[in-house]
Amino acid sequence: MIKENLYQPFEIEYKELERFPKATRTKSFFELIYIIDGTGVQYINKNKFNYRKGNLFLITPQDTHSFEISASTRFFFLRFNEYYVKTKPGADKDTVQRIEYILQNASHRPGCILKNKVDKPLIASLVESIVREQSNQQLYHQRIIEQIVNTIITIVARNIALKLPKNVKENTGEAVLEILHYIQQNIFEPKMLKVEKLSSHFGISLTYLGRYFKKQTGETLQQYILNYKLRLIETRLLHSDMRINEIAYELNFTDESHLNRAFKKFKGMSPSEYRKQFASS
Repeated sequence: MIKENLYQPFEIEYKELERFPKATRTKSFFELIYIIDGTGVQYINKNKFNYRKGNLFLITPQDTHSFEISASTRFFFLRFNEYYVKTKPGADKDTVQRIEYILQNASHRPGCILKNKVDKPLIASLVESIVREQSNQQLYHQRIIEQIVNTIITIVARNIALKLPKNVKENTGEAVLEILHYIQQNIFEPKMLKVEKLSSHFGISLTYLGRYFKKQTGETLQQYILNYKLRLIETRLLHSDMRINEIAYELNFTDESHLNRAFKKFKGMSPSEYRKQFASS
């Protein structure tokens, strides 16, 4: 599959569609997709989510996704790459690194990313402002659009941060953020997550790595890896039709009963009970 690149800092597109085009390329950039109106199903990384007006999706370069449109849908697309985040006007280095990390860790999470209720009407207003500025093209419209784009990306980062490990704060060391990113990127490859592999990859001694990670995050490496897997299980139960044994195989549990025991300890109920009670109809 051909890789699609972005040749400007950001790109905005507005489309009303009856059918969503089939993906023929992988992407090297981030894509925010806002549903102005319409209904249907979003498919992302083997998961599905019933979308409606007001939903906002973040597609990372690692994701594969498509939409099945039920009712004619008006889409707002905002595409940007890491270079744009790094060169945001007025942003200090720490803020840029933090936003980069948060955006990269959005992968594997299906569904609308707006978890903070007060941000939903704010995003709707910002998207409407961009559409209006593009349509009217008055003096300084491009500069105003750029400032609105910056605000939207920051709001997105805030909503994703709500799902990050509770002990990871703004001042958490850069090295541990890289370790967390590495773990999430390699969560399906147990050989890549062995302590020896992590020690070698990051140039941190075996004896120090565990102490450093727990001091920075409040969890041991193994606790973090297991908890992250359990969060992935949770999203698959809520937003996919995968069977329990398929999820167990994907995330390298010994068998279905091993996954059941771990999940029940995590949520207080079995995966099938959890899906029955909370999954979208």
